[in-house]
Amino acid sequence: METAFIKTPVGILELKGNFEGLSSVLFKDDETIVISEKIPKELKDVVVQLKEYFEGKRKEFNLKLSPNGTDFQKRVWKKLQEIPFGKTVNYLQMANQLGDPKVIRAAASANGKNPISIIIPCHRVIGSDGSLTGYAGGLHRKKWLLELEYPSGQQSLF
Repeated sequence: METAFIKTPVGILELKGNFEGLSSVLFKDDETIVISEKIPKELKDVVVQLKEYFEGKRKEFNLKLSPNGTDFQKRVWKKLQEIPFGKTVNYLQMANQLGDPKVIRAAASANGKNPISIIIPCHRVIGSDGSLTGYAGGLHRKKWLLELEYPSGQQSLF
């Protein structure tokens, strides 16, 4: 498993992956982390696509993903990837898309365990009342990411 640390507008990201695909993109708040000078070849495309995303030049990622999780978690993460850039859904809508409104808590839990932040866009899931709700990377990052994706020239989402 290859690892790289990159600096982004929302902080340091730890990338992990290998020839099978990207397994994690996690926020790191440790100020002592050293940014990677050399990016392993297995992670170079990830770095390029994230840079394009943050520059507003990319709306979809085209990467081979290999997250570790249960079958249910993987179903939720697959649904998250169907949420279009600049759009949001709430947890109840997510549960309904999974076929059962009673799985709302399980879907929210799986959303919170998403190991591939930003690329599997768990930040696009909001509360039923339109409020920002929990985000493993911190609500300040969720707000920033949603505002990056929201069409320019319009009022702030939050």
